[in-house]
Amino acid sequence: MARITSGKPNAEDRPIETSLRPRCFDDFPGQNTVKDNLNIAIAAAKGRGEALDHILFYGPPGLGKTCLSHIIATEMGSNIRVTSGPAIERTGDLAAILTNLHKQDILFIDEIHRLNRAVEEILYPAMEDSALDIIIGKGPGAKSLRLNLPTFTLIGATTRFAMLSPPLRDRFGAVYHLDFYDQATIETILKRSSEILQIEANTEGLQEIARRARGTPRVANRLLKRVRDYAQVKADGRVTEAVAVEALARLEVDPIGLDELDRKVLSTIIDKFNGGPVGLETIAASISEESDAIMDIYEPYLLQLGFLERTPRGRVATPLAYEHLGRPNNRDKSAQQTMW
Repeated sequence: MARITSGKPNAEDRPIETSLRPRCFDDFPGQNTVKDNLNIAIAAAKGRGEALDHILFYGPPGLGKTCLSHIIATEMGSNIRVTSGPAIERTGDLAAILTNLHKQDILFIDEIHRLNRAVEEILYPAMEDSALDIIIGKGPGAKSLRLNLPTFTLIGATTRFAMLSPPLRDRFGAVYHLDFYDQATIETILKRSSEILQIEANTEGLQEIARRARGTPRVANRLLKRVRDYAQVKADGRVTEAVAVEALARLEVDPIGLDELDRKVLSTIIDKFNGGPVGLETIAASISEESDAIMDIYEPYLLQLGFLERTPRGRVATPLAYEHLGRPNNRDKSAQQTMW
């Protein structure tokens, strides 16, 4: 079962994500610096009649990388082709996509860090020279054929910026980091979503959901739907503060947005490893979870809260984590006794 507080998309999100997706920058709250820079780049490119520079978005999942790509396509008046790194298995798959693009089209590749190297190398001449190099034959008799491509814009999205190879990173003309949203912005997003979904909700109810949404729009909208269901079955259909508190408590989402698995990560570090430092693989084995999932989904928010620290020797739980879980911080006491 997918985690309700995960920023990654799941099958449950698909039916309404399209309807909730903003169509223009004015409907997209937050990420103001990124939007301002994109508006300038789009205006300049349209003024010259050129394609945009290639763009890379990176940051935790669920913050709007895909949404921004669709808005860019709309603002440019361009078609957008959407795919993902894992979906492009062979060089021929990418070649087929590239040769079907038209002038100033946008190619969006989600999870671009998961492209295999052979496929990635096809992108280099396509991004730099709008050309596709094809090798015909094998061995000494192999020949290279270059096909010209229409100028296009590649928009890549990744949650793992460090996993991108330097040659690929260097070919993006603009790189933007998307960070977590503040509570006021999440409340604005929830208000808009509740109006689109025709959910009756008061300000206090939306504030309570926003408080637990981990600064992530996708999580906020998912929680809103679950609270709506609870209100429909257990209350009068209206999302109030009391209804939101009760519904989210049943979902085991605490007042700052941590769920059972987040607390499990922290309690494992504190109880089994005396607060750390402990390696990522060890934590993953201890809670029967993939290390990539911990790094991509759990850690970003725990780091943002100041509950976790990354050190050269491993992960360390901070005093704030001890306090939130209601655990005595014996480690700090031991350190003080050692000093004396």
